[in-house]
Amino acid sequence: MVYILIIFAIVFVGIVFYLAQVVVMQLEQKADEEVLRSKHSYQDIIEQKAKAITEKNKLERESAQIFTLYEMTKEITRHFDEEDAFNIFKKKLKENITIADCRMQDEEHKDDNTLPDYQRFELRSKEKKLGTLLYKGVAYKDKRKFEILAHQFALAFRRIKLYKEIEALAITDALTNVYTRRYLMERFAEEVKRSGVRKSKLAFLMLDVDHFKKINDQYGHLTGDEVLKQVGIILKECIREIDIAGRYGGEEFCVVLPDTDSTAALVVAERIRQAILNKTIKAYDASVTVTISIGLASYPADGKIVEELIDKADWSLYRAKSQGRNCTVAFGMYNRN
Repeated sequence: MVYILIIFAIVFVGIVFYLAQVVVMQLEQKADEEVLRSKHSYQDIIEQKAKAITEKNKLERESAQIFTLYEMTKEITRHFDEEDAFNIFKKKLKENITIADCRMQDEEHKDDNTLPDYQRFELRSKEKKLGTLLYKGVAYKDKRKFEILAHQFALAFRRIKLYKEIEALAITDALTNVYTRRYLMERFAEEVKRSGVRKSKLAFLMLDVDHFKKINDQYGHLTGDEVLKQVGIILKECIREIDIAGRYGGEEFCVVLPDTDSTAALVVAERIRQAILNKTIKAYDASVTVTISIGLASYPADGKIVEELIDKADWSLYRAKSQGRNCTVAFGMYNRN
């Protein structure tokens, strides 16, 4: 009986030991699996962290690029001069990429091939070409950035062009392509003030197309419009770049001649009068020759304010009309030359 109990105890202990081993093995396997899972999780965390750092760096680069574009555009749009805008763009290029040189080529020199070692980048806005960037020495890693900056510059440059076009429309008479009366008077006042500060001379011309009503009555208003258009063209051809020509109203025109005394102004006035006299204006089926009368007043001899100079020039124009038209009269001249 005792032996049976001893055998039973041994068997029981063996079974318990076996079961304990099984449990321990299962626990070890589970622990290994937990460690493996933890290892995979840790690896995933490391990979996600690396991805996050990469994404962060990418976002930082993109943010820096966007900020650069914003700053460049903001600076450029403060100016309405093409040269100033390009100088800002060029400065931003050198601050952000490796580049040896960058120049801008306008449409007048678009066929200029004197810089064969330069690459070209066309500045475009939709279908319109604005100009060409000539550049060299851009690092390979910066080529994409250069293109982005150049495209942004093209947009800002187009805005400047558009502003100038709108400004030109606002201050230019649509028919004659000379300045409007309002803008002419603003510039006239500026030039009178400048002449006063500099103690310099200034001349003011008032021109009127002779017998313009008869031209309209005989040939029609379309022909009359063409006459005014051609007078505007001739007027601009006969004066300097610093001179200011405008349409005063109807068939009347005015010209402000800075740094010009009455003697020189008479020469300009006669050049204009003669050029118009020699011009045969063709409009539709009509060929018309017209004449003009011109009145002249000078600063400071005839007046020191705009209103006085206009009044004196208008009086001189009336004298030119009363003396038979097709002539120039300066204030103080009472006889036709």
